[in-house]
Amino acid sequence: MKKIIFATTNKNKVREVQMMLEDSEVELMTMEEAGIHTEIEEDGTTFEENAIIKAKTIMEMTGEIALADDSGLEVDYLDGAPGIYSARFLGEDTSYDVKNQYIIDKLKDAKGKERSARFVCAMAAAFPDGSVEVCRGTIEGLIGYEPKGKNGFGYDPIVYVPEYEMTTGEMSPQLKNSISHRGQALEQMKEILKRKMK
Repeated sequence: MKKIIFATTNKNKVREVQMMLEDSEVELMTMEEAGIHTEIEEDGTTFEENAIIKAKTIMEMTGEIALADDSGLEVDYLDGAPGIYSARFLGEDTSYDVKNQYIIDKLKDAKGKERSARFVCAMAAAFPDGSVEVCRGTIEGLIGYEPKGKNGFGYDPIVYVPEYEMTTGEMSPQLKNSISHRGQALEQMKEILKRKMK
């Protein structure tokens, strides 16, 4: 089993990625399990830059392969906001119930395609040889008129996916992981890891 440290303190992300890696030759460790307690300043201007910053920081601290993702919600009606600021949108400690309602309220005059939005996930792996690999996944949807669903986390209850006629918050974890932005990015990353870890 190859050990990889996942550069996040978000327990929900850890749970999702661990589920998706169950069938691979990888043991995913959290920063906590690796004994790392550090604040990483995410000062990149794109999802990719932030993912690379996190992965490289942890790889350099530990000498182990480090995996990081930076993900968020882009709402076209809000010029792509909250984007890379999704986690810190409306303030660091603001609950997602408040954030979700704020976005719904902002889109009260938006109809149909004007409500288009997507989840974006950039995933980076930093390797001890100094190389970095990055991939991206997206899932397109529409902002719903009210939050629906108790599954998932964050903005899941307000992102409606027309093909499935439900929000990502209403999807089972298995379905969500099979189509999600993070799932897509991780599938690409699994191929990269296989190739690099031979």
